[in-house]
Amino acid sequence: MFLRTERLFLRPAWLEDAPELARAIGHEPVVRMLARVPWPYREDHARAWIESQRDPYLLSLLVTLPDEGGRITGVCGLHREDGEVEVGYWITPADWGQGYATEALRGVLSLARLAGHCRLVGRHAADNPASQRVLRKAGFRPTGRAREFHSLGRMAQVDAPEYALELCEADGPHDAPMRKAA
Repeated sequence: MFLRTERLFLRPAWLEDAPELARAIGHEPVVRMLARVPWPYREDHARAWIESQRDPYLLSLLVTLPDEGGRITGVCGLHREDGEVEVGYWITPADWGQGYATEALRGVLSLARLAGHCRLVGRHAADNPASQRVLRKAGFRPTGRAREFHSLGRMAQVDAPEYALELCEADGPHDAPMRKAA
């Protein structure tokens, strides 16, 4: 799956992306906000992530800058957590404050609708207000719940407020995980 937004190109990762991907995510301020990413992050971690099998309805796409030769600036995608479909994203520090995370997330939301997802959740580390702003700008609203997650980068439990976004109409099956392909 490929997606062009106003300033970004979202695409699958290939093995030859591993060195650049490792450089883009390999910053402690990025890794410490994520659950499943170890610190320090190495190229072999990037290769393992690229090679991991994924559900085709749960996209994980590289966020690239076409005006800069396709340079990798982050990742945005979907994964299943505690039975719900959850959004996840990160942007390399050199590109923070440019609106890339919000733009990428909005693009992934359009693909999530096409895949038949009716409800998505998002969480952010309580000490990450920038991620909270991304979720809110993309239309997510607080659920009033918080869940802890174990951050591999911090090697600690992290409080994470939860947000949700309903993608289906009000009379639709909000809790349906996704439509299955025929």
